[in-house]
Amino acid sequence: MNQIDTLIVNASTLVTVAGPDRPRTGDEMKEIGAIDDGAVAVHNGMVVETGRTAPLQKKYEAVATIDACGSLVMPGFVDSHTHLIFAGTREHEMELRVSGATYLDILKQGGGIHSTVTATRDIAVDDLYAFAEKRMQRCVEHGTTTVEIKSGYGLNQKTEEKILNVAQRLMRKGPCDIVTTFLGAHTVPKETDRASYITWLTGEALLQFKGKAEFWDVFCEEGAFTLAEAEKILKSAKQAGYKIKIHAGQFHDLGSAGMAADIGAISADHLDFVSDEQLGAMKQQGTVAVLLPGVSFYLGAGFYPDVKRLQNSGVPIALATDFNPGSCPCYSMQMIVALACLKMKMSAAEAITAATINAAYAVNRGSILGSLEPGKQADCLILDIDNPSQIPYFFGTNLVKTVIKKGTVVWDKHAG
Repeated sequence: MNQIDTLIVNASTLVTVAGPDRPRTGDEMKEIGAIDDGAVAVHNGMVVETGRTAPLQKKYEAVATIDACGSLVMPGFVDSHTHLIFAGTREHEMELRVSGATYLDILKQGGGIHSTVTATRDIAVDDLYAFAEKRMQRCVEHGTTTVEIKSGYGLNQKTEEKILNVAQRLMRKGPCDIVTTFLGAHTVPKETDRASYITWLTGEALLQFKGKAEFWDVFCEEGAFTLAEAEKILKSAKQAGYKIKIHAGQFHDLGSAGMAADIGAISADHLDFVSDEQLGAMKQQGTVAVLLPGVSFYLGAGFYPDVKRLQNSGVPIALATDFNPGSCPCYSMQMIVALACLKMKMSAAEAITAATINAAYAVNRGSILGSLEPGKQADCLILDIDNPSQIPYFFGTNLVKTVIKKGTVVWDKHAG
């Protein structure tokens, strides 16, 4: 028998999301590689083989066996768009929205991003880390095993660096893989004139955050950065060696998704409003559309990205929480999957694909995680259900029993 570290057995259904080595599009998103009575063989933190339980038990002798006891096993969620590190909360803004204020109204009144920036600048780094660590643990408990974290609540060198240093500390502590993104171009700080700030973003900042951020992002929206400004910032970042992302089409279609795709963006995020021409540019480049239905839900926008239109365009679709203090304070990718199904009419299989393998490609990690296949990290979940369609069915409930990262149990609902 072959010696391995761990054998996960007796899954009612094992969802592998195995498939081509690229983001999935169209009908491919419905193929989630489901195996009845499934098992996963793991060695050195990597998947060795997947299949049915009995044959794998005969083939492998494992140091440890994890019995799924007839529960669903699937890849860990990849949350490809979050603003996890900040100080302060903004529950008072809910009351303003209930009274009719919009997100942009609150921003113009000095709330929104600006209030969080003030709190994040003022807080000590160890306190900021403590808040972020607690949030990260909640993400893990809800099944997230890889998370992208943006800066953007500093809007100056000192605080942006503080945020990214906290992200590095979280990365070292684990258990999540963390992808870091610089979002200094979240909005223009009140104390700095616009031209000077953009000069910093396209100059000194590119050197100051080397090694601290992998991606460079811009919020291109009315009240934030114009299309021309976003293009200048992203081109400078690409030339400096950063991978790029874009906040595009959240409230208005300014053309930024297509612009960013032409530059080579890995993802364009939000896309509540986007033209067919821009979708064509995204398809040609392979730019992933990261959809954030939790924002539409929380803000009560009444509309969601048009998934069928995006699918018909051939653009790969991912899902993420957009966890942040103002427009989506949600830790749970399970809830995002439910919203994708209930509000955007995705099937459970499509939403799972979008929340795992396609989300992994949205953070440039699709070759190493996001699916349970030989040679990939053994990041997987055991959920207290027996088939994938029950994830959106039992919406608003944390169904996770066990979280496994690189073959090691990092959280168990019943431990202790």
